[in-house]
Amino acid sequence: MRPLLLAHCGAGSDPRVQDAAEAAALAGSGILRKGGRALDAVIAAIVVLEDDPRLNAGTGSRMRVDGRIQMDAGLMDGSLEAGAVAGVESVRNPILVARDVLTSPHVLLAGPDATAFARSKGHPPYDPATPESRARLEESLRKIREGHLPRYARKWKSMDFHGTVGAVARDRRGRFAAGTSTGGTAFMMPGRVGDTPIVGAGFYAGAAGAVSTTGIGEEIMKWVLAKRVYDQMASGRTPHRAVDRALADFPRGVSVGVIAVGSRGWGEACDGPMAFASTSPRRTL
Repeated sequence: MRPLLLAHCGAGSDPRVQDAAEAAALAGSGILRKGGRALDAVIAAIVVLEDDPRLNAGTGSRMRVDGRIQMDAGLMDGSLEAGAVAGVESVRNPILVARDVLTSPHVLLAGPDATAFARSKGHPPYDPATPESRARLEESLRKIREGHLPRYARKWKSMDFHGTVGAVARDRRGRFAAGTSTGGTAFMMPGRVGDTPIVGAGFYAGAAGAVSTTGIGEEIMKWVLAKRVYDQMASGRTPHRAVDRALADFPRGVSVGVIAVGSRGWGEACDGPMAFASTSPRRTL
């Protein structure tokens, strides 16, 4: 089977970060071309995205209202093996910590214990903050002080959704994998966890394909969006039709994006701009 990989920079990502998506796709495709596993290709792609300070994952992650950076990441392959971290701090690549969790007896580790686990696996202390992330925190705090926080139903419209990054892949043996990573979003309370590390919400993979989502995590969790798209593919829809159907069903005005790969090609859908790249220009409609 022909290898295939997609990488995205998040719902609402600036088209100027298209080069980051392309670099991630290139890194992942290099592993696939050599006969490597889909899971390893997804990890390699996401590491590139986490290391780009323009993106909200790894280096450059959003600060929460108390000034800390707590990051989430998740991985899953077609054999239903999964690993994720939530609220992990002071690491460079949360996706690599998620990979270590995948090889452990557990699926999800959270908070200080996730960070301690990272240290036990050899991930050294690292400060992912950048001048830009500090400036975004000051902007968020200013809006809070001035009372410029709109009601829940409208508040997302004024936010910066340079959010979750992710990748999905299919290797030569027809194995699938999906991964996601994020630093969260604006106005986050300490301890907030979105969809990114949640199996079936931020990511999902199985025998029928792999899915990565991005957007407003609270809404994506309610819709169990990644599993919803996966189930569409498992029932016979192409990835392209599956992601389009998910977007059509999702509540209007709620930022969301999806990428998916299956045995019948790939699909991408977003209700706004989303920088993404594919190793194949063709998709089955």
